[in-house]
Amino acid sequence: MRSYEDPCGVARALDLVGERWTLLVVRELLFGAKRFTDLVRGLPGMSQNVLSQRLRDLDKAGIVRTRRLGPPVSARVYELTERGAALEPVLIELGRWGSRTPLTSGAELSVDALMLALKTTFVPGPDFDCELRFGADVFHVRSADGRLSLARGPADGARVVAEMDAKTLRGLVFGARPVAAAVAGGELRLTGETAVFERFSRCFPRPQPL
Repeated sequence: MRSYEDPCGVARALDLVGERWTLLVVRELLFGAKRFTDLVRGLPGMSQNVLSQRLRDLDKAGIVRTRRLGPPVSARVYELTERGAALEPVLIELGRWGSRTPLTSGAELSVDALMLALKTTFVPGPDFDCELRFGADVFHVRSADGRLSLARGPADGARVVAEMDAKTLRGLVFGARPVAAAVAGGELRLTGETAVFERFSRCFPRPQPL
């Protein structure tokens, strides 16, 4: 990796994570370990060769590590180290800063990018407790006392389970699409308290461009 040869802490950080695509790889791992193929799916504009190189660089820097899943599944996964996970507040603030830039891309957000977008735009409102299902990807999102918690994995006792794709959720939370319209169109399936999901969908106002 190239170095700025600058003793400033910002420069030293960019020595490690300043290469193109690097922070997006970290973004895809914020909510838990992934296989290489999962990373490829979440970063469709990134070549597999570049992804492999970035993973090697991040491993060497102590930001990402690999481990092998045991039986019955045998697969190698990538996950953030403690040092890598410490980049989460950096990415949240970077996301808030960048979300004020006018949107020019028509591409869809990956599920993990959308979950990070929820964290960057959350405004406290009424409490909610939801399980979000995007095919095999499942997240538990909860707000209590004005604090948001969001983690990969099923929820225990969630008041509503929502099944949809990332495009549908993006339209609901950032596009002001009515929940009832998505349900009627077959794009959203709710099990449990619809009102809880509606409260959830109103807590993420779309940032206004500068």
